[in-house]
Amino acid sequence: MDLLAHLEAYVATADEASFSRAADRLGIAQPLLSRRIKTLEGHFGGLLFDRSRRQVTTTELGVLLLPYARDVLDRAQRLRQAARSARHARVRAVGVPADCAPAALARALRAGTERGITLGMRELPPAERESGLSDGSLAYALLRVAPERAAFRVPLGLASAPTDTREAPRVLHLEELRPRRRTGEPPVSPLPLLVLAEDQVPCFEDRFARAVARAGLPEGRIGPAGPAADALTETLAGRALLLCTESYARRYDARWAPLGDTALHRGYDVSAPPGPRGTPDVPEWLTRLLGTAVGAAGHGDTAGLRAVGDAPSRLAARG
Repeated sequence: MDLLAHLEAYVATADEASFSRAADRLGIAQPLLSRRIKTLEGHFGGLLFDRSRRQVTTTELGVLLLPYARDVLDRAQRLRQAARSARHARVRAVGVPADCAPAALARALRAGTERGITLGMRELPPAERESGLSDGSLAYALLRVAPERAAFRVPLGLASAPTDTREAPRVLHLEELRPRRRTGEPPVSPLPLLVLAEDQVPCFEDRFARAVARAGLPEGRIGPAGPAADALTETLAGRALLLCTESYARRYDARWAPLGDTALHRGYDVSAPPGPRGTPDVPEWLTRLLGTAVGAAGHGDTAGLRAVGDAPSRLAARG
């Protein structure tokens, strides 16, 4: 028995003193309303209405139970309102990479607040961002995809120890990292090349391994970075090279040179769980701001390798 529906029929009939008017008020057929009343009377073990007269009157039991029925319906209505408010005000978690620009993420939070949406940013590895959409723990996420089919592309390069000179970044090709021994000089051990967790994904690892092989670099020279803080420390101390974005390197005053192979760009799509029509529903304003946060260039942009994370207005203008 749907107790609330049956109580609504009971209260409406008591208010209207008529089965037909009560049915009209609830928008249901009169036979259905009558059946609900009879079911409720069987549940309570007594008649709620006296049907022997022309006008329906409430019995003594009906009068006694009526305040309690109204209270139950009132509490149910307040519960529904609280649920609607909670759905509207709940924090919608957004899965983002660990190297996003904090200022850009703050702009996304403010933009959500202006639209009545409370967002919460969660830094997660790529696999956890994807699984978070599947299990419902994330409302939106930046997912890694191949750059040629991505909404956003982020140029990657190599960070190294800072120097006193400020020079424009020079495009770097992996084959330039092969050690060159000069005659009469002792061999120098090449610096290891560290790969952050953000780039330890199949769509990148396979093509990066092929690029490394083509460049003639030994596989042992490439390795996972482990904790980002440790990798940065090794890089800034001049003991390693770090594969990362320009904005990430500049944040810590490291030197950075973009890789010449555009197939090694990061690719991102902003996604959400399937909506009512079966397709992800992601607001355009959120897509733009998350693209800015990862320092991305719009798909199909041929303006060069430089990321646009430091120029959010230009990205927003391009849409």
